Amino acid sequence: MADADAAVEEKKVRLQVAAARQEESGQGIARMPRSAFQTLGITEGDVVEIEGKRKTAAIAMAAYDEDQALDVVRLDGLQRGNAEAGSGEHVKITSAESRAATRVVFAPASREMRLQGPTQALQKNFFRKPLVAGDLVATTGQQPVQNMPPEVRRMFNAPAYALTQIRLSVVSTVPKGIVHIDENTEVELRTEFEKPRDARAVVNYDDVGGIDDTIQQLREMVELPLRYPELFTRLGVDPPKGVLLHGPPGTGKTRLAQAVANESDADFSIINGPEIMGSGYGESEKALREVFENAAKNSPAIIFIDEIDSIAPKRDRVPGEAEKRLVAQLLTLMDGLEARANVVVIAATNRPDAIDEALRRPGRFDREIVIGVPDENGRREILAIHTRGMPLGDRVDLKELARMTYGFVGADIAALAREAAIDAVRRIMPKIDLDEREVPQEVLDDLCVTREDFLSALKRIQPSAMREVMVQMPNVSWDDIGGVEDAIGKLKEGIELPLKNQEAFRRLGIRPAKGFLLYGPPGTGKTLLAKAVAKEAEANFISMKSSDLLSKWYGESEQQIAKMFQRARAVAPCVVFIDEIDSLVPARGSGQGEPQVTGRVVNTILAEMDGLEEMQSIVVIGATNRPALIDPALLRPGRFDELVYVGTPDKKGREQILGIHTDKMPLADDVDLAKIAGKTARFTGADLEDVVRRAGLNALHRVGPDVQDVTSGDFEEALKDSRASVTSKMEAEYRKMRGELKKRAAQVQPIGFLHEGMVESTRAKKHGEVED
Repeated sequence: MADADAAVEEKKVRLQVAAARQEESGQGIARMPRSAFQTLGITEGDVVEIEGKRKTAAIAMAAYDEDQALDVVRLDGLQRGNAEAGSGEHVKITSAESRAATRVVFAPASREMRLQGPTQALQKNFFRKPLVAGDLVATTGQQPVQNMPPEVRRMFNAPAYALTQIRLSVVSTVPKGIVHIDENTEVELRTEFEKPRDARAVVNYDDVGGIDDTIQQLREMVELPLRYPELFTRLGVDPPKGVLLHGPPGTGKTRLAQAVANESDADFSIINGPEIMGSGYGESEKALREVFENAAKNSPAIIFIDEIDSIAPKRDRVPGEAEKRLVAQLLTLMDGLEARANVVVIAATNRPDAIDEALRRPGRFDREIVIGVPDENGRREILAIHTRGMPLGDRVDLKELARMTYGFVGADIAALAREAAIDAVRRIMPKIDLDEREVPQEVLDDLCVTREDFLSALKRIQPSAMREVMVQMPNVSWDDIGGVEDAIGKLKEGIELPLKNQEAFRRLGIRPAKGFLLYGPPGTGKTLLAKAVAKEAEANFISMKSSDLLSKWYGESEQQIAKMFQRARAVAPCVVFIDEIDSLVPARGSGQGEPQVTGRVVNTILAEMDGLEEMQSIVVIGATNRPALIDPALLRPGRFDELVYVGTPDKKGREQILGIHTDKMPLADDVDLAKIAGKTARFTGADLEDVVRRAGLNALHRVGPDVQDVTSGDFEEALKDSRASVTSKMEAEYRKMRGELKKRAAQVQPIGFLHEGMVESTRAKKHGEVED
């Protein structure tokens, strides 16, 4: 008997649990090293039993190459919840047999969900996958798992059940134990939530993407004190008591707190800021005390305070006594109560500066974690999460969508997936008979979300992190701009190249340019260039006018500029475009008795562009036709690194601009754009656009609404009414200015600076008279 027990024990392996990759979440597989396969005597695709605090089943798959030497098993969040084993804990794995089920009953995994539909699709989705009563399982889409043998891959190529991943609880199976669904299994789907034998975690780390570093920090701060308090006792230090999560709305702060509570197997209490405010004297404080008392009774516990700025504002800024008492009560509860062992407070806000300072110290909130806007890799992970159970078309490329959704937070990407799914449903609506209760199975089988659905949805979704500033998604490309090849070349080299190839710059040890000043006569296309570079570099575009940033109130102008740069950092990569920058940053000391607001604005912009807080993937573009007025301190390398002159186009450039503006115009055979370009010396892009517009109007006047084409005569008439807005004297002034700007940027002598600014200001005023 003892020998038999030893033989059974030899067939078990003990492995440490690690998180599975995002793309494998919900697939029900366990990645193990080859040594574990040899010990258990199994091959890939076999069923294994995983035993933590509870038993569940999975399909055994070979570990990735980097894990082969490690004694770890990679499980997704649902499997970790089913086995009641968190990341870092150990589980026992044994080989198992899966029997064909005669009957399986599923139910929605959450109370909010109502399901109704054919069970035939559900049967196909879970075909041959191991199931255990009480487990939480998820439907999957047509996304094959990597590194999988062909005979096993067929199991995972079942059609998607819905347009999103749906979580179900396995209510019961006949027979009991580990079973699988085959052709003869009767599948029943209950319409409403039924509590399974054991409560399973619905939200886990697999449902939060793009913030791996944040999850790691939270695990250190929350899971360690709750699971292993003896570690801190042994070290003689108090465990962390609180974590403050802050960042833009929609980045996943609340969802992350729920995932931490579920993964650490802790009691979870949530306080929604405004809900705790009572009408009577002392009611709010009493409600807050009760939450902390219940958490202490049910420890280990996590108390999550959402929108903490609404219940703990700065006491010196609120007039009401109720808010001040509530802040004082919260400080007392978080500070020094012995009964608060094994209780961690997590708070979330998108306004950290509005919280009372007394809360933001060690002993209350020990660590503040910023959850920012995800980068491209983070967006790729979040897209994979929201398209897990989705039947995707062959041409859907999540990497491409991640590149196109710059500035999007998790909530925006969820909305994008939902809108794309609605477009797919709209496409099949004509095939559905609304009088029937169920959708025909053949219609469901044809349903898929295509690349075009996502592109259409992109037009309707605006990044939520950028709605407070004037943000545009530029639709101007390099092909829409003519006659400024030199400027385009410099912008491509200085902006597009660093934003798209950051690794190359890091490898060479050089920094990309921080700023570009576009200067030249009015109408030469400076604003168009800024828009085009933002689109071509696949960056967000924040456009500000000087009038938007200047305020009559003391200190508000500087605050607006600091806020603009703060938002740009949050949505990087970003191009910040300031039009008519000469009115915002004139030379300091040149004002004739005016308030010194512009001097303070210049100081703020200098500090933002070249201060202690480094700009990462942010480029500032300024545009002006009066560069002599700008403060010289901005013109040095490290601020505006490149001074780009955008002048009047030559003959070839004018022909190119005319071609762009007449692209959609029906031209007669006698129209020669090269000839027109020869007659328009010193014409800017705006002047040439005016010529084309006038020619079109002349054709309309000549023939009437039925006009078919625009002739050379119409252009001749248009040229008589048009003139070049740039004179030869202005061109000479700009040529002279190009040399002087470089000298001004190199000046280091403080004496004579005021005089130099006044001279340049006077010259610019004279120049302005010439322009007028």
